[in-house]
Amino acid sequence: MAGEIERSFEELYHDDPERADALAFGRATQPSRRGFLGGAGLAAMGAAAGGVIPFAANMPGGLVPAAMAQGAAPGASPTPAAPKGPQYLKFPGKSDKLVLLGEKPLVAETPESLLDDATTPTDKFFVRNNGQIPDEAKDADKWKITIDGEVNKKLELTLGELKAKFKPVTRRMVLECGGNGRSFFTPQARGNQWTNGGAGCAEWTGARAADVLKAAGVKPSSIFSGHYGADPHLSGDASKPALSRGVPIKKLMDENNLIVWAMNGQPLPNVHGSPVRLVIPGWPGSVSAKWFNRLWVRDKYHDGPGMGQTSYRVAIKPMIPGDKPDEKNFRDLESMPVRSIITNPANGAKLPAGTKEVQLRAAAWAGDYTVKQVDISIDFGASWIKAKLDSPKNKYDWQRWTAAVKLLSDGYFEIWTRGTDSRGIAQPHVAGF
Repeated sequence: MAGEIERSFEELYHDDPERADALAFGRATQPSRRGFLGGAGLAAMGAAAGGVIPFAANMPGGLVPAAMAQGAAPGASPTPAAPKGPQYLKFPGKSDKLVLLGEKPLVAETPESLLDDATTPTDKFFVRNNGQIPDEAKDADKWKITIDGEVNKKLELTLGELKAKFKPVTRRMVLECGGNGRSFFTPQARGNQWTNGGAGCAEWTGARAADVLKAAGVKPSSIFSGHYGADPHLSGDASKPALSRGVPIKKLMDENNLIVWAMNGQPLPNVHGSPVRLVIPGWPGSVSAKWFNRLWVRDKYHDGPGMGQTSYRVAIKPMIPGDKPDEKNFRDLESMPVRSIITNPANGAKLPAGTKEVQLRAAAWAGDYTVKQVDISIDFGASWIKAKLDSPKNKYDWQRWTAAVKLLSDGYFEIWTRGTDSRGIAQPHVAGF
């Protein structure tokens, strides 16, 4: 139509997926909302996806094959443009396969295929900063940590004193960015466009934060905490903390929270908060302050940067994307949601012709909870099979799982995974506000 604004393939599917099906591929949808494609449309979609789609008749209406969605880019064509390759991180001590999401501050995610180890190697662990990276401490054991506020005795400890006075504990625990999975939201959300790589599961060694707090004597008036680190604000203004988040006192006293000085048996690297950081598992990684130097126990909700308004918060009642947010309708993001990922084979893998079975290796985790079950589908969710799920090594460890799926023919297959946590809450297939 003359004068109509041209829209990209991606925008077309965001606005009206089923209409986009009809326009792009001549595809209709059955009353069950599972679609079918005519000969020409099916051939076009298969060509765009990279192969015949054996389960095309089971595709939900408006669903874009993952191979196409990953390559979607703005343009006038109704088919996706050639995918733009990711940028990779170049940083000492880090894998050059981490995907760079931002430089100021430095942010990089780990492709799922690099999360195939039971314990995530340090060089493969994701990077998330909010401010500048400070210079490495010249003498780590002289680093000072203050515990103050609603405590009977203010503590000022060096890292050396912390190691000497408190029992060291090692736990393998997931640390996950609060924005992990953001790229899957429709409509697109602001911020770093994480896929599933804003998470890792390392062996952390440190003192229990609860032991240190008990030594300080937490007062009955304590309600919340405020966590501070030495990372400079992006502006360079020394009077502004880059970020200062906190947690309710009940979460703060969880015995699994650690004041960490080692990661995977080695001194904590500077990019991960050396010489000491907090690790508060199960909740957004932003509460696990890096370059940790102060824990302020408060008698009210913490008001540091990164708290309140809509930062690290979720809507209580659903709202229309783009509407002006009502702060009263938001609550803090606390326990992270259940998530299951496939770590082998890699996303987009091409298997030899004639492959009849695929062995899957994978991981799942669920914030403060455990994973009860993982299910897999290769027919676009029409049927599901249960995976073999391992127990965690300790609380807050991820749970590895395995499965074997049968392929009846060559072609394009999507392997969907769905985790369910110990409360019975299942991982949604489509992310949305």
